[in-house]
Amino acid sequence: MKVIDVREAVGTVLCHDITRIVPGESKGPVFRKGHVVREEDIAVLLDVGKEHLYVFEPSPGLVHENDAAARIAAAVCGPHLRLSEPKEGRINFSADCRGILEVDVPTLAAINGIGEITLATLHSMRLVEEGQDVAGTRVVPLMIDESRLRRMEELVHGPVIRVHPLASAAVGIVTTGSEIYNGRIKDAFGPVLRQKFADLGCTVLGQTFSSDDEAMTSKAIADFAAQGADMIVVTGGMSVDPDDKTPASIRATGAHIVTYGAPVYPGAMFLLAFLETPDKRIPVLGLPGCVMYHKASIFELMVPRLLAGLDIRPEDIAALGHGGFCSGCPQCRYPVCPFGK
Repeated sequence: MKVIDVREAVGTVLCHDITRIVPGESKGPVFRKGHVVREEDIAVLLDVGKEHLYVFEPSPGLVHENDAAARIAAAVCGPHLRLSEPKEGRINFSADCRGILEVDVPTLAAINGIGEITLATLHSMRLVEEGQDVAGTRVVPLMIDESRLRRMEELVHGPVIRVHPLASAAVGIVTTGSEIYNGRIKDAFGPVLRQKFADLGCTVLGQTFSSDDEAMTSKAIADFAAQGADMIVVTGGMSVDPDDKTPASIRATGAHIVTYGAPVYPGAMFLLAFLETPDKRIPVLGLPGCVMYHKASIFELMVPRLLAGLDIRPEDIAALGHGGFCSGCPQCRYPVCPFGK
């Protein structure tokens, strides 16, 4: 660090904030620490009384914080992200579409373990909106040793942060239960699901009512598959009662069961299967009754991932147990809460 005449400062890096005071109006930094002085800045610096400046002397092997943040961002950034301009050494990442944020958590931890490099994200596998900030990066010192940046780059073997866009699916709804099929009670599940899918940008092909007959329910599922449904959800009959035949009905279609049961409350009696057709692989979901009553349940954790085209394996379902317990807050603020994270 050295003191130089302000008229000779072009291209140098400020070591501290430069404050401008307008009596009776404002007081604040006109230039921040780390700012690289430009020709047009000289007059402004003289106007605020700065004849001399403390600046960093360039040193081989050191990288300015703005350039360092840009290198980190370039290394870790995946598809469907926008990068902000550096501000006070920090670059933010924002989603360029609505989708599921995916973070390579082990690599993220390894990068932050290098020292003097910071990279922070939202939780992985959460739904994010277009324009939403999802991550940020900066280095701690004003100038960082380039060797740390090289170590960071050697750790990265693919996108560390990315967004998977949601597809707009055509959805078939099969509602089971003899009490609804026979008109003894009014269906309440359909309107809830129609709204939930509309909120996700999907269209509902239709809703078929079925008794607790296994063959009838299986046929309703097959009919929606033949109509070109991208996803089929089956409501009701998901418990272990003898009359609850939904899991057996889904199996009878030939669909491959990924899981029956999930470590998520609400949502433990969830079923996920995939039905293979000549044209596509259709997710078939058995939805427990809690989806009808809760703003946040297994539906909010699983359906957006499926719409984003993510492959869901049994181990992914098992991992939901950490964070899968809803606190049942009097006022639900999901997704700004720990549920599912």
